[in-house]
Amino acid sequence: MKIMFVSLGCDKNLVDSEQMLGMLRQRGYEFTDDETQADVVVVNTCCFIGDAKEESIGVLLEMAELKNSGRLKALVAAGCLAQRYKEEIQKEIPEVDVVIGTTATASIVEAVEEALAGQMGAHYEDINAAPVCGTKRVVTTGGHYAYLKISEGCDKHCTYCIIPKVRGTYRSVPMEELVREARELARGGVRELILVAQETTLYGKDLYGKKSLPELLRRLAQIPEIYWIRLLYCYPEEIDEELIQVIKEEEKVCNYLDIPIQHAEDSILKRMGRRTDQKQLRDIIAKLRLEIPDICLRTTLITGFPGETQEDHEELFHFVDEMEFDRLGVFTYSQEEDTPAALMPDQIPEEVKLQRQEELMELQQAIAFEKAEDMTGKVLLCMIEGKVAEEDAYVARTYRDAPNVDGYLFVNTRANLMTGDFVKVLVTGANEYDLIGEIYHEFTE
Repeated sequence: MKIMFVSLGCDKNLVDSEQMLGMLRQRGYEFTDDETQADVVVVNTCCFIGDAKEESIGVLLEMAELKNSGRLKALVAAGCLAQRYKEEIQKEIPEVDVVIGTTATASIVEAVEEALAGQMGAHYEDINAAPVCGTKRVVTTGGHYAYLKISEGCDKHCTYCIIPKVRGTYRSVPMEELVREARELARGGVRELILVAQETTLYGKDLYGKKSLPELLRRLAQIPEIYWIRLLYCYPEEIDEELIQVIKEEEKVCNYLDIPIQHAEDSILKRMGRRTDQKQLRDIIAKLRLEIPDICLRTTLITGFPGETQEDHEELFHFVDEMEFDRLGVFTYSQEEDTPAALMPDQIPEEVKLQRQEELMELQQAIAFEKAEDMTGKVLLCMIEGKVAEEDAYVARTYRDAPNVDGYLFVNTRANLMTGDFVKVLVTGANEYDLIGEIYHEFTE
């Protein structure tokens, strides 16, 4: 039997998919990327915002058509959409044989076998169940980097966000388990660990009574095969002196932080349920840049939150212009049912949200292009991602580039390099968001 997995949404969802793939492989199942060759399709869904829901439903409907054609024997829906809309999926898409909630991924083998037997079913656990761990994952990112999910759920309860209702409260994965998993990934060829969670900076507070991310980073940095450790989703209010010092002191921890701030106008931040105001944001950004001068800061923003005035938008615009973030993404506000923000007055028209998003992205584009040009002449350590077809060039990433969200460095060389190799590159120019360079000298391990 061959199984095709479709993993939608965030990298945290991808880790869930890789865990489920590992369980299925241990049971002897084979995998395919070709839907026409698949006996079973598992869709790991997302429902964070409206676009993600539409994509998940669209894929389920596409697979349902394949099942109706007789080529597909079974269809399983997992993940956040399956957690949130179990009854609706079973009613509206009856081709879905089994649905699996976010905390029931350990039931994937049983779910697939039920589906193949023609049984309808649903697998759900307590929304606050302990995170799934101890499984041998099938890494789908190419093998040279992997995501390490360090916790599950969230306690922040931002007013626009549905995650606590589909992922539960904040639960850290025990440190020993994370170190074991990281060592196993490293033995499999992984050289960059990317730490992810709904909120990485609170790691360990529930288990150990204190924030323990710095200790986890130190332990992970002791794994010889790991060269880079990257941090995503660090809430600004939780970034403290101990974490800053670990980033400074541990050579393997990239000088890169993803800090989702969402806005910069105080009244909007308060209505969002965020824990910072603009002054605090300015202070932490200044602190990070003072302590770690070459740090690369990434953030995300939301435009068109209920009640956002033109003046609020302009204040955010000026804040972005002044802060000059290295990386920045902008989303339009999505009115999600069962969230406090969905019931707030003064909902913003979609065309206004999009216009404000476009203005911010145009500003950030100019900032990013200038920052890319400023890298000319610098020597950067980079990881080879692959070869450019029919050219003497390779695609690479620097410490400033997280996979799939940031830019690339194109290395012109006739050298024979492999994916996952580390080399030092002299940056010779820039092309919009991306850098261009040549080998400075090979990095000696």
